[in-house]
Parts: sequence; C-alpha cells; structure tokens
Amino acid sequence: MRGNESRAQAVIIEKCRRLGFSLDIWEIGEEKLLNHPVFCSDRKDFSGNPNVVGVLKGSGGGKSIILNSHIDVVPPGDRNDWKDDPFSGHIEEGKLYGRGATDMKGGTVAMLLALEAIISSGIKLKGDVIFQSVIEEESGGAGTLAAVLRGYKADGAIIPEPTNMKLFTKQQGSMWFRITVKGRSAHGGTRYEGVNAIEKSMAVIKKLEELENKRNKRITDPLYKDIPIPIPINIGKIQSGEWPSSVPDLAVIEGRMGVAPAETLEHTKKEMIASLEELAETDSWFADHPLTIEWFGGKWLPGNLEADHPLISVISESFENVKKSKPVIEASPWGTDGGILSNVGQTPVVVFGPGVTKAAHDVNEYIVLENMFEAAEIIALTLLKWCEVN
Repeated sequence: MRGNESRAQAVIIEKCRRLGFSLDIWEIGEEKLLNHPVFCSDRKDFSGNPNVVGVLKGSGGGKSIILNSHIDVVPPGDRNDWKDDPFSGHIEEGKLYGRGATDMKGGTVAMLLALEAIISSGIKLKGDVIFQSVIEEESGGAGTLAAVLRGYKADGAIIPEPTNMKLFTKQQGSMWFRITVKGRSAHGGTRYEGVNAIEKSMAVIKKLEELENKRNKRITDPLYKDIPIPIPINIGKIQSGEWPSSVPDLAVIEGRMGVAPAETLEHTKKEMIASLEELAETDSWFADHPLTIEWFGGKWLPGNLEADHPLISVISESFENVKKSKPVIEASPWGTDGGILSNVGQTPVVVFGPGVTKAAHDVNEYIVLENMFEAAEIIALTLLKWCEVN
C-alpha cells in the first residue's frame, strides 16, 4: 500500500537485475517535483519507497517505448469482507485473488513476461525499452511525474491498467473540489429567522447536476458510446450542522469533477465557477454571500491520442495476431498516469491491460491469469514491431 512499497519494489529490482536492465533507483521528493504545477499528493516525504526504472538499451535506429506500471495499491478495506486474506495471492479456477492483482500487479507481470520472452530468445531490439515501476499513482501520479522530470520520455508508452483487454486511447481527467456554502444560524423553532446552509447547498447540487448534463451533451466521441456519463461530477461528501435544533450556518460539499480528454484543468475550473455564479442571478443570498470554491487533493490530467496514431495500429495488429479478433477501442472512464506522460512528457500513450475493470478497488479483487498471459504475448509482439528487431 502507499508508503509501504519498498518490499514490493525489492522484488521488481531483483527481477530487473536478472533480466540485465540498466537500473535507476531513487527516492522522489526533489524540489523540482514538489514545485511543479502538476504535482499532486497529500504528502511530501517519500523516503524509503523508491521509484524504479529499468532500461533495456536498443542497438539504435528503432522507436523507443515506455512500459509504465504503478506499484502502489489502495487499502484493502474491511478484511472480513474478503473471502481470503487480501494479500494471499490465492489462485482458484484460473483467477488470482488479492489487493492489487488487477490494479495493476497483473499488468506489471504481463510486461515483465513480455520482456523476459524477448531477452531469453536472444532477440535484440533497435529501440530502447524503458520499464517503470512507480509509486503514488493512486494519489495523483507523483511517481510518474518524477520519472518524466528525471528525463524519461519515449516515442510511445503502454500503461497496463485494468481495461478488460480493451485499448483506451483517451483518458478522462479529474479534479477534487470543495464548495463552502454560507447560511445564517438561528434557533430551529424560529428557523425562518435564519438561512439554512443545507437548503442552500441543495440549490448548489442542483446547479452541478445541470452543469454535468450540459457538459456531457457536448461529448459526441464514439469512443464514449458505451459510457453512460463520460465526464461525471460526483458529490462524494457533505458536511453541515452541529445541533438538531439549530439552523446550520455552513455547509461544505466535496466531490470529483471529470475532465474531457481534449480539455484542460483550468478551462474546466472556469466553467464550474461560471456556472455556480449564475445562482446569484436568481437568489440574492448567493450575491451577498458568494460561494467559496477550492480545488484540493487529487487531480489527474486527461489524455488524448489521435485515432490514427501508429502506436494504436501496432498494438491492434499484435492483438489480432494473438486473439484472432479486432480489439475494442474505447475511452477510459477514469484517469491514469497517461495524462502526465502525454501532457508533460510529450509521450503518446495507449492504456491496455489484462485486469478486470469492475474488480479494481473492490473486495475479492482478482485477475484472470489467462488474460495476463495473453496480454504478455500482445505486448511482446508490440515491442518487436514498434522498437524493431536488429
């Protein structure tokens, strides 16, 4: 889990050494990272839990590629809800169970299997392969940002997040927001003498629902056709009131705002602010007591790869060679480190992995082992075609 990645990274380091990679192991937290506008984390001390990058150097003349995986996982939750211990790695009926199995240790293993197959066969690639095992993906991508700032960029990248073996060429971004709604306190028996912040917050939530509908009507990209709400605005937390017989004078709404692949975070912020300012046109309370809007905590940059990019063609061809069918290409319903790689690192990204989307972050998380092995084959073929064989 976050803050305890060191032992898992030790396993990765040993595997990379056996494969003969040139290793770069460092603890993130440098000033350049912490002061970067994209940096996002609720902590600034990452000591004891390093980033790991292993490079398989090519002979030259081929395209380079980053294979980016994150080593951190979310907490397991109530262990009593798990059939087996969440870190047991129990295998049953072709599935391996455990926290992080699908998000995204299975994808990490698929990449390492692909590289091991190429190396053990004696094949030499022209382009460099940069394998990354980063920390802090689940809290905003500080590990991948640190790798980009350290100079790791490439002609393309694959992130094996749990996509159900689909190709995600576009990724939704997101931001956390906090809206403070003011009221005026009074005794509950004479509540008409006060202004209830909870009631005012209901108007704010209704406005956010209208904004969500407006923003999603603009999404006409066919890659979103099977996603009911492409860029949701989710209300995740509301806090208000201190006493049942008092009118609350403050309400705080916290949530997550989706960002479309072609949008910027700043444009999205401005649209929410402008929408909420419209409340003052119909309710003078909001004109006299403006909302306070803050952006805090998690933020994930969107990713947007053009449909005719050669990397998509190469992975699709490799997929067909293994699966004997065309891949499903969609837009990601959640954010990934791909937004950092593409926007900050100028590295084109395709998200493709063997994990089960619905199992991620859930109890009894699992991965289908056969999918993991097939993903390894697809990634190996992609490396041969993309980097080229010497």
